[in-house]
Amino acid sequence: MAVGTVLVTGGTGYIGSFTSLALLEHGYDVVIVDNLYNSSKVALDRIELICGRRPAFYELDISDEKALDEVFQKHPAIDSVIHFAALKAVGESGEIPLEYYKVNVGGSIALMRSMERNNVTNVVFSSSATVYGDATRFENMIPIPEHCPREATNTYGRTKVIIEDVITDQVKAQRNKLEKAGKSPEAWNGALLRYFNPCGAHPTGIMGEDPQGVPFNLLPLLGQVATGEREKLLVFGDDYDSRDGTAIRDYIHVVDLARGHLAALNFVREKKPGVKAWNLGSGRGSTVFEIINAFSKVVGRDLPYEVKPRRQGDVLDLTAHPSLANEELNWKTELTMEKACEDLWRWVDNNPQGYRQEPPPELLAAVKTSKA
Repeated sequence: MAVGTVLVTGGTGYIGSFTSLALLEHGYDVVIVDNLYNSSKVALDRIELICGRRPAFYELDISDEKALDEVFQKHPAIDSVIHFAALKAVGESGEIPLEYYKVNVGGSIALMRSMERNNVTNVVFSSSATVYGDATRFENMIPIPEHCPREATNTYGRTKVIIEDVITDQVKAQRNKLEKAGKSPEAWNGALLRYFNPCGAHPTGIMGEDPQGVPFNLLPLLGQVATGEREKLLVFGDDYDSRDGTAIRDYIHVVDLARGHLAALNFVREKKPGVKAWNLGSGRGSTVFEIINAFSKVVGRDLPYEVKPRRQGDVLDLTAHPSLANEELNWKTELTMEKACEDLWRWVDNNPQGYRQEPPPELLAAVKTSKA
């Protein structure tokens, strides 16, 4: 019998697919909803290849409450939601802010309304370290703890702040309602997972990040430079107050990040804490140049780059203080940034077309052998 049944919104996307895999590997049943805007249904095949189990899948938009209601009604065992579905590019969010508020905030409100109607009371939310904005404006806030004031510096980050507040208010309101009715208020719970810079791919080399169009994150861009799809990497700013002048980020292997969602889900289902926020990061900051060097080393040659002016909304240092998640969730990162570079290169080198091609036969054979 399943440990529980989880609805994963945006579950064919990068982090959503890895989290769905982790849930299935740990005895959960998984139902994915995704509109496939920036993802591929092929992710479902790769999940099944790796773990031998396939999530249920519905192609729908997160803002379609009627369609969400139908999924909840078809799967009455769903007791929790892990919510990834969103637009996620910092730069783009400043160019089309209304679309970001409509999809990210509006979609989250639609989801919460449908959850309330269908009595699904636990939500784990894919938030972001961008909610903190520039934490260097405060003394002693690097690495960043959860009590750092939230003050996002871009539209994407602001949508995450608003959704955190929507979830917090909704959980509190539902708990108050239950208490007034003389019932246990513990049913409603939310986990706000503020994660830092996800990277890497599955160690099998058959599952990874497959952005449709231009990727917005450093390592996928470097992957495209390494495969020759992109001429060079653009480095935005080399005049920061850091070891080498470039911005500092906390890189977390996507496999570790998926385990963090599993740990948070287990915590809210068992401990029923109300709403809690946790940072998911390694606590180790790497500069842009350090990442370029690490990835170049894995590829076996120097990768070309060009320095450009800083981008609006970028901040010097986003490094996590992950001790709260280490202690309360019994979770910490186990895979290094260098391992993430290795796994990413195995993925992009063997799958330059991402999910639009079959993986090499030897990789598929290795996966099948490991399951035999």
